[in-house]
Amino acid sequence: MTNATFDLTCDLLKLESVTPNDETCQDLLIKRLKPLGFECESLISGPDDFRVTNLWAVRRGTAGTAGKMLVFAGHTDVVPTGPVEQWTSAPFVPTVKDDGYLYGRGAADMKTSIAAFITSIEAFLEKHPNPTHSIALLITSDEEGPAHDGTVKVVELLKARGEQLTYCIVGEPTSNEVFGDMMKNGRRGTLSGKLKIIGKQGHIAYPHRAKNPIHLFAPALTELAATVWDEGNAYFPPTSWQVSNIHGGTGASNIIPGELVVDFNFRYSTASTHDGLKQRVHEILDVHGLEYDLKWTLGGEPFLTEAGDLSNALSVAVQNHANQMPELSTTGGTSDGRFIAKICQEVVEFGPVSKTIHQIDERVEVACMEPLSRIYAQVLEILVK
Repeated sequence: MTNATFDLTCDLLKLESVTPNDETCQDLLIKRLKPLGFECESLISGPDDFRVTNLWAVRRGTAGTAGKMLVFAGHTDVVPTGPVEQWTSAPFVPTVKDDGYLYGRGAADMKTSIAAFITSIEAFLEKHPNPTHSIALLITSDEEGPAHDGTVKVVELLKARGEQLTYCIVGEPTSNEVFGDMMKNGRRGTLSGKLKIIGKQGHIAYPHRAKNPIHLFAPALTELAATVWDEGNAYFPPTSWQVSNIHGGTGASNIIPGELVVDFNFRYSTASTHDGLKQRVHEILDVHGLEYDLKWTLGGEPFLTEAGDLSNALSVAVQNHANQMPELSTTGGTSDGRFIAKICQEVVEFGPVSKTIHQIDERVEVACMEPLSRIYAQVLEILVK
């Protein structure tokens, strides 16, 4: 099996680009983009022990800055392989098997999409060498990691320059059961807390001389778990508060612990704000008279693109080339769309099936690779021509 998208995907899969390493993936893209008239900037960021490679490539349309811009966004970095001996083929040796899938780390998340970005642009420009509107790519090697020096840094630079982004397709693997059945028009935010309830350690036989933080926290835990934080909206489910870890005690059975540590997380919708959620948690803890320390980590803010030109164009293209009516969804974890949405009018994610991402034997169906490229190309036809 061979086609342009397949071939480029295989070239990318051979490169061991575990976060934050790009391993020349972006060099391959630049070699394809420059002959097409793209201006390519490599932007290096991060400390010496975590160097991140970012690419901003743009081809201006005949309308110049007065026109619109469609951006393809993605990441060349992949997660670690896990135990190599558990793979049925070497994770950085792209392998097609009898089941019709291409195996390799990053096959679904998201080197196939990146390859399809390039081949769709090539096909579109061959047909329309002087499009009215602009095309760009924003590619990073820091999406699977902390994401401190990747897309967010490029967005900051573009914002400082006054660059206007109209549409952005993020190539995340959004399809759920079959290729083309889902696209993402938003993502929930993530807000984590590390809560320390302070008590007083003592002998379990003399509870009046101690303060058991586990007992003290129990009523507040019940209230936090039962609280309705919001009702969600047309695109998001209600905000969820969940405890991920809870630890108290010394390991001995006759000691009341002096403190309890609770890790929790909000996955929250655009119906709430992180400041509002923080305030409500503190109010509940204070009502229960607890002595505590609480440290917050904002992992990502929610974003939402209402159904519009971009999602409509993608829907038409998916119906034409995948014979599916894609559902608009905001499920799943975070993505770099949360950064891009700050400077872009419409951000939608669309890509292959996500079932095997981050797993042993990650794979992508070969039969979906060229249709993915054609879908992206048709969106260019609709919005850029």
